[in-house]
Amino acid sequence: MAGKPKLHYFNGRGRMESVRWLLASAGVEFEEEFIETREQYDKLLQGGSLMFQQVPMVEIDDLKIVQTRAILNYIAGKYNLYGKDLKDRALIDMYVEGATEFMALIHTIWFLPEDGKQKQINIIKERALNRYLPVYEKVLKDHGHDFLVGNKFSWADVQLLEAILMVEEMHDDILQKFPQLQAFKERTSKIPTIKKFLQPGSQRKPQPDKHYVDTVKTVFNLP
Repeated sequence: MAGKPKLHYFNGRGRMESVRWLLASAGVEFEEEFIETREQYDKLLQGGSLMFQQVPMVEIDDLKIVQTRAILNYIAGKYNLYGKDLKDRALIDMYVEGATEFMALIHTIWFLPEDGKQKQINIIKERALNRYLPVYEKVLKDHGHDFLVGNKFSWADVQLLEAILMVEEMHDDILQKFPQLQAFKERTSKIPTIKKFLQPGSQRKPQPDKHYVDTVKTVFNLP
């Protein structure tokens, strides 16, 4: 019998955080092996575990999966969070990609010089209010269901909640004009597996700090 999935990444959010969210939402326990030095990263490279010389990498079901989207696709499919048919999957993919694009804007903040951070925060707010959040608000309003696709909890809902909570860390009133999303956030946060993941002491990572940024730069030999 296969053991728990093992996640290889830094001790921080980055590209692995959505993987943590998805596994936790599915009620799957997982282990983490944090990369803290260049030597650890080189060992993974030399061992052939990183197909494209990149992390994240997840060991699951005797596979070593790289590329974030491939990891998430596998987990969503394995744990029945990827819709009932191709049409559902197409919708889930669209909603996931939108949330992923949006979160990418947030992930970059911590690696910007101080004089560029506030500018990026302002861009995030503008994009949230005018590009991303209105889409999800309209979807929920138009079909009147609790969840984004097929009235069934899916990967798309997990990704959207993660994105909402991330942007609220910077703009806590961002949902003020989006009542559907306010209700969505409230009900999905109460799903038992998610509620557990949102509690202190879970494997959910906090906002990146200087140590996280310095570790990433050191491991990847970034300036």
